[in-house]
Amino acid sequence: MLRPPLPARFRQSLTSLAATLGFYSRLPVSRMMGSFVGLRGFDLANDVALVPVAGVIIGLCGALVLVLTRGFGLSSPLSALMSVGALVLVSGGLHEDGLADVADGFGGGHDKASKLAIMKDSRLGSFGGLALGLALAARVMMLGTLAARSGSEAALVLIAAAGVSRFVGLLPMILLKPARADGLGAGISRPRPQGLRLAGVLSVAAALLPLFAGASFGAALTGLVLALAGAYGMTRLAAHHIGGQTGDVAGAAQQVAEIGFMLAFVLGLGG
Repeated sequence: MLRPPLPARFRQSLTSLAATLGFYSRLPVSRMMGSFVGLRGFDLANDVALVPVAGVIIGLCGALVLVLTRGFGLSSPLSALMSVGALVLVSGGLHEDGLADVADGFGGGHDKASKLAIMKDSRLGSFGGLALGLALAARVMMLGTLAARSGSEAALVLIAAAGVSRFVGLLPMILLKPARADGLGAGISRPRPQGLRLAGVLSVAAALLPLFAGASFGAALTGLVLALAGAYGMTRLAAHHIGGQTGDVAGAAQQVAEIGFMLAFVLGLGG
């Protein structure tokens, strides 16, 4: 059966979204959208505007698990654990791997060359294991705390955090030069200003989603500030340790930004 052709602009946007989801997740994009769009690889210069949208879709997967498990009567902590686990599965642990590699490299290396070498090593070290465990525990505990207070707020905070943090996590790639000549950080092109502006607007819109569940505007605004502060802090840390950015640094920035965003709602900051 022949499908009617999609308008060129809409098809272009769907192609960009498919490429972004294909990069940020393990969702079966080719099976879901392959008959409607032209599949290609992710290109930060052309696709940056839809990074927050891809993050929201990924966060929605975790939120659905949270809502369903609570509906089956599971406790808030257990539902939070399964929800964060679903996020890791959907994303393939992309950002968690980056956080672990950065912690190993920055914690175990004595100069730029050794730090980059450790970060490239696929083995998990003590610093990486500790950072990964603490980050996962923080996300599960914060989500569990929110879910015990309000399931709908927890779900929307999770979705918002996923969207905001994936865009904010690109801050190292926007502000720093590549730290090595090869790897993800070196191969990704700089995003265009127009795409950055649209991504920023969509990130702000994502940050406001928890307001539909009764969260305060102040908490959303504070969450944005903490997410930006966390990502910028990781950017400065990378500049100090390795003089630039890598894909791992961007992954670590996303994790710190996600935790910072959620923290604002757990503590009721700005409320």
